[in-house]
Amino acid sequence: MPIDVALLRRGLSKTIDKTALDALGKKYEGKVRDNYSTADGRRFVVATDRISAFDRVIGTLPYKGELLTSMAKFWFDLTRDVAPNHLLSVPDPVVMECVECAPIPVEMVVRSYVTGVTSTSIWTHYAAGKREFAGHALPDGMKKNQKLPRPILTPSTKAEKGDHDVTASREEILRSTKMDPKLFDRAGEIAMALFEAGAKHAAERGLILADTKYELGVRPDGQVVVIDEIHTPDSSRYWFQETYPARFAAGEEPESFDKEYVRRWLASVDYKGDGPPPVIPDDIRVEAARRYVQAYEQITGTAFVPNEDEPQARMRRNLGLAK
Repeated sequence: MPIDVALLRRGLSKTIDKTALDALGKKYEGKVRDNYSTADGRRFVVATDRISAFDRVIGTLPYKGELLTSMAKFWFDLTRDVAPNHLLSVPDPVVMECVECAPIPVEMVVRSYVTGVTSTSIWTHYAAGKREFAGHALPDGMKKNQKLPRPILTPSTKAEKGDHDVTASREEILRSTKMDPKLFDRAGEIAMALFEAGAKHAAERGLILADTKYELGVRPDGQVVVIDEIHTPDSSRYWFQETYPARFAAGEEPESFDKEYVRRWLASVDYKGDGPPPVIPDDIRVEAARRYVQAYEQITGTAFVPNEDEPQARMRRNLGLAK
């Protein structure tokens, strides 16, 4: 069923840029998600419609938060037997109620292709002549978007909003964070197992999961669990299996529906993360949102039907905060 572009255009006027739900608890604002921690050990994670690229918030996309929340729930449910996660319930289309966890101070990034356009991407390093990335030796003669001999774990520091993440080896991460090596290794094991499960499901849906990143945390009982979200277009790079071989052979970029579309537009206007971001034209915002919808529908196998209610009032009502 074709995606209703007119619906996406209507959503341009109702995007969620900020939230003010302080009655829920203490607020922490990330690049995309607003988090509210309660006194009784819960965290409400609100997926706004903000989009980030080059470690900067650059604007909003219609229904992005709803799409991310629905997709995160899908993946959390699908991978519960692979790794435990923090999700308790979804009281609103953009809100997840979760167990409050102590975040691990590193992002677990798993890559299976040499790709990317950012300064921290594996391809940028490779094209500059470097043959080691996050402690992994890379073979000579690789081309952009080529598959690696095997998936590799390339952890990175978790930058504050506005700063850049830094990819590093296991030893460098342990030295800089002082975290327990056993905790790091357990988190790495979970990340690799999730990537294997994610790549398998993606392949069944005609997709390639090229790379992704995971956030992990420790529950009050000491269990290491997956937090934030997994395998959405915000954290993952998806390509279409059918067109990948011909495009790779021709030296063309893979057909995708992840954030790379927005990154490429930003690069086309010479923006790579320094200074104030340019205003994204509505046509670019709608096309980016269309790709998020396409991603959701192909990955989950279900049609996306957005909630068109005014989101701020709806959130307050669903969370029991309406006056």
